[in-house]
Amino acid sequence: MEARILEVVIGEAPPERLDKALARFVPEDAALSRSRLARLIDEGAVARDGVLVRDLKARVAAGEVYQITLEAPRAVETQAEDIALSVIWEDDDLIVIDKPAGLVVHPAPGSLDGTLVNALLHHFGGRLSGVGGEARPGIVHRIDKDTSGLLVVAKSDRAHHGLAAQFEAHSVHRRYLALVHGVPSAADPRLRGLRGVGFEAANVLCIATNLARHKTDRQRQAVVWEAGRHAVTRARVLEAFGAPPAIALLECWLETGRTHQIRVHMAYAGHGLVGDATYGGARKAAARALGPAAAAALGAFPRQALHAATLGFAHPVSGEQLEFAAPLPPDMAALLAALGAS
Repeated sequence: MEARILEVVIGEAPPERLDKALARFVPEDAALSRSRLARLIDEGAVARDGVLVRDLKARVAAGEVYQITLEAPRAVETQAEDIALSVIWEDDDLIVIDKPAGLVVHPAPGSLDGTLVNALLHHFGGRLSGVGGEARPGIVHRIDKDTSGLLVVAKSDRAHHGLAAQFEAHSVHRRYLALVHGVPSAADPRLRGLRGVGFEAANVLCIATNLARHKTDRQRQAVVWEAGRHAVTRARVLEAFGAPPAIALLECWLETGRTHQIRVHMAYAGHGLVGDATYGGARKAAARALGPAAAAALGAFPRQALHAATLGFAHPVSGEQLEFAAPLPPDMAALLAALGAS
């Protein structure tokens, strides 16, 4: 299949921003959320009169016609696979999974099988919301392969649309536990002088920047200011380890949900995640501060130390407020024990 061009005519009294205007006037059967449209704009897939428009906030006017290039979906024959799932909740419309680290959420080049979607197709006998297409049935959000924790999946189309709307409105509550190098503190003058970084009441770290694909490495995200998408992360220190303190356990929560957001923001603040080979750099905790056993455990940790610990949202059909929690996986629990967590 070839790429297709979708034309969107801007109607009367449109929102001033391009992403919002496209979201309002795009045909409903195109199933393009505002977040997906924002990604298409950022990727250079939106044009007006043959000229690319890559500014989410570009002003629009009634009667303008925009062309959106939609790439043909990669031909993927997603097969059901008998992969064990840790199911936290399930009903007729949705399922909440505690995803282990190492499990990719959906098929993609390089990971065409052995994914969460393959496991879900086996679990449900192929019955998942079709809104995400063949490669991503039921998937309304994702967490990185090497991040563990909670994920909600839609079983019905009505649940898919309802959950997607909540993620787009940033009304879904998500909290993560992360181990980082160093201890963020309001007393640190370096942090206080860093653009986009501040502290709120109770020593809560707030990082507000834009994020976009890295200029030279398309697999990474980077902090930017004049383009990209707005991202806000908050974090507070739960416990610090070492003398002097060298490692901190953080509780992080998202006002927005961008790709790699916590990992990029903490690295930007100088407190990269333990084990994060992509953003954490080669930073090592000093054995003198932690003791040789704890330092060795940190150095051997094979992934970013990040766990999606809590997830809350309104049930997309019943309206009931749901809250879920997942305990730390064994590898992070063992690492905390090696650090001497209280």
